[in-house]
Amino acid sequence: MSARNHVYLIVSGMVICALFSAACVSTTIGNVAYSEGNISLSVTNAGGPSEGYVQVTVYEIKNNRQEEADVLYAPLTLQQGENTAVIHGTLRPGQYKLYIYLIQNGERKAATIRDLVVT
Repeated sequence: MSARNHVYLIVSGMVICALFSAACVSTTIGNVAYSEGNISLSVTNAGGPSEGYVQVTVYEIKNNRQEEADVLYAPLTLQQGENTAVIHGTLRPGQYKLYIYLIQNGERKAATIRDLVVT
């Protein structure tokens, strides 16, 4: 086998592995809402049932500055498909930035940042 064919096979294998590993992202965090002392967020799970917890670091936006207001945790049991996580936490009216992490088996499986306005 020529060196050129060998390089072609290696690169082709790397591309195939990248495509398959991209499909392994099985959990995504969707929309966030606040109502009556609870933050609710949608979580889509393409994999099988699993357990973990969600961590939400809440930053309040004041005078164009971001100040940490709270860190909230809640256990999370995911079923396949759409799930709703509810995290108890009282927020005053204002503008917030939420840093949301899904932790399973001590490992971060999903993370996102969402803006939230509480009226």
